Amino acid sequence: MSWTLLTNDDGIDSPALAPFAAALARTRQVRVIVPDRERSWIGKAITRHDPVFTERREVAGLEAFTCTGYPADAVQIGIHALSDDPPELVVSGINLGYNHGAAFLMSSGTVGAAVESWISGVPSVAISVGAMTEWPAWRAAVLAPSAAAGWGRTADLCAGILDDVQVSDALDHCDVVSINLPFDPPPGTARRVTGIARVGYDRLFRADGPGRFVHDFGGGIREYGTLIGSDVEAANLGQIAITPVRLPTAAELPDVIKRSLERMER
Repeated sequence: MSWTLLTNDDGIDSPALAPFAAALARTRQVRVIVPDRERSWIGKAITRHDPVFTERREVAGLEAFTCTGYPADAVQIGIHALSDDPPELVVSGINLGYNHGAAFLMSSGTVGAAVESWISGVPSVAISVGAMTEWPAWRAAVLAPSAAAGWGRTADLCAGILDDVQVSDALDHCDVVSINLPFDPPPGTARRVTGIARVGYDRLFRADGPGRFVHDFGGGIREYGTLIGSDVEAANLGQIAITPVRLPTAAELPDVIKRSLERMER
């Protein structure tokens, strides 16, 4: 039986989960397994020493599971334990906040879940929405009950983009597809296939007492190259970025540097 596994890193209470599950279930068999709480900024962490517990829940009328672990744990359990047959596709999201640019791509639990799927040999897509505005205010707005209709429209749009990605066979030419789009974009919003912006970030923690630090991203971004043609540029223009990711990719060094480093066997 062909089926799609849906996960996220924002947990069972994400306002995106139910509308997206419902949108996907209109055209495909969907199974849901997500963390039992928000697990953002966790990358591809795997639980090693503690047991991971699951609990049956319901999302949009579908049987769902929560797990006490991380998004990558959810994918591992979903692929290898929810069914005798693995899914044909893993979809991670819709994440609250953009996951564009190299630094955020590597830090994201949403993308980490998609990478874990690739490791298990299952094609995967990570989907994130955001805005190039102040994070706390934007997050509060999309968590408000008044945003429910916007989540429904965003979920429908993401389901359509996902169908286009599969029909295009793009997943045959990369390992993960990362999609970033504005929340509830207007009809006709441009879609672009982009590269990954070479960006980093600055401070993540602030002092909160003697010897104590808390996560408090200050918003500082380091640009290590041009943004032209990148996922971050698309976000700045209010566009939808579809970014094919190849894992891992080795950098090519100039021949003169290779010769200075390599040694032949004697």
